Amino acid sequence: MKTTIAARAHKATKVYGHGDTAVTALSEVTVDFAREEFSVIMGPSGSGKSTLMHCMAGLDDLTSGDVFIGAQNLGVLNDNHLTALRRDKVGFIFQTFNLIPTLTAKENITLPLDIAGTAPDQAWVDQVVETVGLGDRLTHRPTELSGGQQQRVAAARALASKPDLIFADEPSGNLDSKAGGELLAFLRRAVREFGQTIVMVTHDPIAAAYGDRVVFLADGEIVDEMRDPTAERVLDRIKNLEA
Repeated sequence: MKTTIAARAHKATKVYGHGDTAVTALSEVTVDFAREEFSVIMGPSGSGKSTLMHCMAGLDDLTSGDVFIGAQNLGVLNDNHLTALRRDKVGFIFQTFNLIPTLTAKENITLPLDIAGTAPDQAWVDQVVETVGLGDRLTHRPTELSGGQQQRVAAARALASKPDLIFADEPSGNLDSKAGGELLAFLRRAVREFGQTIVMVTHDPIAAAYGDRVVFLADGEIVDEMRDPTAERVLDRIKNLEA
């Protein structure tokens, strides 16, 4: 039976540097992220939110503690097994679109599957493409697409392999408000209609309001959380953290 927890950190600690110059980015953080939920990580600049996401995604190592994707402890995996887990179980959407300029939108969307040597579920890919509204742009290369369209390609690429979990790092950060709203609405729909699981880092209260749950960090520690957030409530909470 599948666990209801998609990702978990247990006493996750990350220290950069040594001795007098050591900086503790995470301090014994314990948190769960549920399956089929849109979770958001927020906090002031330097709170450790991106560090937490990178460690939970296996992109950075912890100093101590454990992180799990499903039941798998990432800390016991060698580099090859960790790479395979990220390829097979995890999708990523970054602030920079990270598209291959010589490939078409369609080729960028299926690139992770092509690299893995896995045949795409064409019906699923078609559904994702239709949902992000890219059906008439599939033959275009990134330079022929707007910023919002490029980020929708990146989102479709993350979803194409039906990953267990998608990590999104400020995905709307480089977009105008209209394009950003369209992308975030798509991510929310992916969770509610397609059963995806998304963990997103953002500094934007409006973006956070698209989530089901917001976890707040300050000084490398989880200090609060909020269900069914609104932009106003999130903004008030952030102001209190920064006070």
